[in-house]
Amino acid sequence: MSGSPPKTPIIGRGALSNLPSRYLRHVADQAYAHEDPDRDESPPARRVTHLHRESARTIISSNSSPDVPFEQSINPYRGCEHGCIYCFARPSHTRLGLSAGLDFESEIYWKPDAVRLLDLELARSGYRVKTIHLGANTDPYQPVERRLGLTRALLERFLEYRHPVTVLTKGALIERDVDLLSELARYQLTRVAFSITTLDEGLKRTLEPRAASAGARLRAMRMLADAGVPVSVMVAPVIPRVTDHELEDVLAAARDAGARWAGWILLRLPLEVEPLMREWLDTHRPASAAHVYSNLADCHGGRAYDSRYHHRQAGRGAYASMLRQRFQLAVRRLGYQLGSPPALESHAFRPPTVGGQLRLL
Repeated sequence: MSGSPPKTPIIGRGALSNLPSRYLRHVADQAYAHEDPDRDESPPARRVTHLHRESARTIISSNSSPDVPFEQSINPYRGCEHGCIYCFARPSHTRLGLSAGLDFESEIYWKPDAVRLLDLELARSGYRVKTIHLGANTDPYQPVERRLGLTRALLERFLEYRHPVTVLTKGALIERDVDLLSELARYQLTRVAFSITTLDEGLKRTLEPRAASAGARLRAMRMLADAGVPVSVMVAPVIPRVTDHELEDVLAAARDAGARWAGWILLRLPLEVEPLMREWLDTHRPASAAHVYSNLADCHGGRAYDSRYHHRQAGRGAYASMLRQRFQLAVRRLGYQLGSPPALESHAFRPPTVGGQLRLL
């Protein structure tokens, strides 16, 4: 461990510092004092959130990683107010000249042209229908979505065009869009996954301070499942000596809330995430810190993290094998459906019209 003294937590934020960026720093162009209305257990943050408009040229990103089950994704936002200290996406903020620490959760970029760009890209003559995933990098239902509504606007387009879409979130705001998601599900065009790390609300307040409570996520899961939306749960990340003992409990709670499929991911510590996690452990779980890194080293050949495909999300070794066995036993006992969910419908796609003219097929 680093041996550094504990830092003073910032209320409503996950990171305890702003590590220097690897690139030049940008300047905020809009600021607002934001308190998440879904949070009823924590006082307002002492660090203001800044919004930045991003002029994107494209909106659909292609993915070739064998570790994720989608080839296309859309991220309406960069950065995430949820402030999950372990978020693997934090280093992406350094490409903007910002820090992976506090900047990642308080300097939020949004794409006002997201819907227009989606129309243009889906209307291209060479476009091939593949499921588009929302929530690949940052959460599409983070608090600012309540104000800006980018995710809802995109879902409206997916429904209009009969285009398959999947969603991953830690936010209860998704309840707002049950009307669209249930209609998409009626055409076999959507699935929703909820990521749940812990059922311990005290731990959640420091680990993922602005994400919805586990109880709120489970209620949202039940609402969607009752509305006919196929729902799954990701127990992610599993943090050795911090949340790993909850694996079976999270799976049981999600199954009771209507989840039909399940998965898990081991804590990932790429680039700047490792020192940020070390600060968090030194401050919030100092007695567990050495054990956390000992277990991770067992999974990654003596290192805290191994970024290789097929390895980074679960690791290898005795500890990883034990987690894998516990997960497999639990999903069978609880009656989860095994294997991958069925493919979404792709033949009902209705291309957008651009300039009043149908796309040439």
